[in-house]
Amino acid sequence: MISPQDFFPQLAPWVSQLDETFPGAQIKPYFAQWEVLHILSLALLGGASILLNLRLIGSGLTDESPSEVRRGVLPWLNLGVLGVLVTGILIGTSNPERLYTSEAFTAKMLGLAAALFLTYGVSLPAARRDGRLSAGAGVSAAIGLALFGLCIGVFAVAKLVNPGLWHVIIAGSLIVLFVTRGLTRIVYLVGLLALMATQLALHQLIYKPDDYAHLDPANKIMILVYLAWILAAAAVQIVSAGRSQSGAGPATKALAYAAILVWVTTAAAGRWIAFA
Repeated sequence: MISPQDFFPQLAPWVSQLDETFPGAQIKPYFAQWEVLHILSLALLGGASILLNLRLIGSGLTDESPSEVRRGVLPWLNLGVLGVLVTGILIGTSNPERLYTSEAFTAKMLGLAAALFLTYGVSLPAARRDGRLSAGAGVSAAIGLALFGLCIGVFAVAKLVNPGLWHVIIAGSLIVLFVTRGLTRIVYLVGLLALMATQLALHQLIYKPDDYAHLDPANKIMILVYLAWILAAAAVQIVSAGRSQSGAGPATKALAYAAILVWVTTAAAGRWIAFA
């Protein structure tokens, strides 16, 4: 088990009364409205980060330098962080026991922490230097990637949460499709379509839809194949593009990919909190 209650069982009495005291009791009747604000804040935060990191990869707002994109998105990024933290704390106090027992909540918190390390410790400083990594980027990158790995690990093993891993894979595949060019894009797309056809055949022709004994291991193999194909195409894009005019080298671009995916993972984890 990997929910918060497994790590902090001594907090159970405190958690059980959060929705009966301030501010949980006041927020609870308006939970849906605060949830909407939370989702909007997360979308604002993730969107600003994605725009920034796409520019570091060499796509998106290429008419502007990374430092200019940074100046444009930074206020929205900060507003999104503030909104996520405030609304998250408030709705957490009004619905504490669901979060306390949720493995998806563990994944979301790990993903959020990883995203903040990668965005504020790597992407923003790199964009300020027009693509060149700062001296302290290595530490932030190591912490962010380690947290991201733990987040993916929760997705991979937690009951009912692991279908959310497909959100991350699909997002990763679309990001790489968006940033690749020419023959690389064509070959990559053909490979993706072949993988999708294979997966459809597994679910509809080779095995019955409810034959979980065979489908579960088949899906795990498919996940690994998808990941290998996506990572291979991303590596080709990073190497073939070389060092862009903005100065972003392979390490910066690879970390920008990770920063985008970790926001998608965080959003996917939030989506699965209701089911786990």
